[in-house]
Amino acid sequence: MLLDLDKKINKWKIYLESMTKWIIVAVLTGVTCGIIGSLFKIGVGYATNFRSSYNFILFFLPLIGLLIGKIYHLAGTAGRNPNDIIEQVQNGEGLIPRLIPAIFFATFLTHLGGGSAGEGAALQMGGTVGFTIGKWIKLDDKDLRTITITGIAAYFAALFNTPVAATIFAMGVITVGVVYHVALLPSLAASIIAFKVSNIFGLTPKKFAPEIPNLEVLTISKVIILSILCAAVAVLLCKSIHLTRRFAEEKIPNEWIRVIAGSILIVILSIVFSSGDYNGGGSEIISRALQDGESISYAFLVKIIFTSITLAVGFKGGEIVPSFFIGATFGCTAGQLLGLPTEFAAALGMVCVFCAATNTPLASIFLSVELFGGEGIIFFAIGCAFAYVLSGYNGLYSSQKILYSKLKAQYINVYANAHREGETTEAEKKHP
Repeated sequence: MLLDLDKKINKWKIYLESMTKWIIVAVLTGVTCGIIGSLFKIGVGYATNFRSSYNFILFFLPLIGLLIGKIYHLAGTAGRNPNDIIEQVQNGEGLIPRLIPAIFFATFLTHLGGGSAGEGAALQMGGTVGFTIGKWIKLDDKDLRTITITGIAAYFAALFNTPVAATIFAMGVITVGVVYHVALLPSLAASIIAFKVSNIFGLTPKKFAPEIPNLEVLTISKVIILSILCAAVAVLLCKSIHLTRRFAEEKIPNEWIRVIAGSILIVILSIVFSSGDYNGGGSEIISRALQDGESISYAFLVKIIFTSITLAVGFKGGEIVPSFFIGATFGCTAGQLLGLPTEFAAALGMVCVFCAATNTPLASIFLSVELFGGEGIIFFAIGCAFAYVLSGYNGLYSSQKILYSKLKAQYINVYANAHREGETTEAEKKHP
């Protein structure tokens, strides 16, 4: 009896020690990511407002591009991208703490000059912050992977004010088909803390209330059609980013000439599309589509072009906000043609394109609830299901592993953008 009691006490002691450790880790990570993420978002907002007030700064974009390249070389982080964070969690590869200030200032400068990118590379910034804290408190290799996920979640929550979606996104984006449940407690706690810290900085969540149609067969059919179209748009976005980067690197091997050429092209396109809507993240355009149901019919295509060039030639920033822009504007346009309420269609388009581009259906459904309320969850769940399956094995992050086929319960273990359905992989040969 005493022996059994000792075993139970030791068991509970292990659980309590582990929970205590991860709560402490969550506080450190949440506060740090909350502060850095909030300062970053405020800084990017300042850069955007400054550029809008002084349009001439756009013509300095080539010089800004060269400065960004110099910053990355001085920091020893040249060539780093979100795939490095994913590989750290998958393989335990180390990260460079100097990446944090490099991304911070490089993304600020990208927005200041008018490059088309997101408000922050959540994977890079958050993951590196988490990893750095883990090294500082001397976590072992496996715990370093968990705290890296925790950092991604906390930074995402600070930027977008959606702590639950941030948690599920960070747990599921690394390897599709495997959810890192061990990271649930620290990631959720850190996300909530980062979210509250961002509130202290005056960053409050934006909530939208689109008109949700009645649950009818005709409406469900229209939602399915829109989600299928969104899957195609997401594939176009992913392929455009990857192919443009490959084309630019092959045709212009010199990175300094490449960033100058790309900058000049963005300046020319900005003059052609003189509204300025496609420079920066485009948060105002997203809000206009979600609140008022208004969008230019071709806006999503132009944004894909701007974003692909920006990221291909060396500017920095995230892909998530551009996916929101593209999805919301496309949904708004397609919704008019399908006879759906345009604000609702914009919301559905935004969520479905994000889902298909990142291969994170569960996180996308939670995102819809946190942004638009739970009333339309059935429509968003249906949309995400179709968008996820029909986007195939494409994705924004080429290091993202997809363990199982999207069409049947079969182990394939392939990287995003490297597999076509019907091909036989080495994993399938070993696990038929």
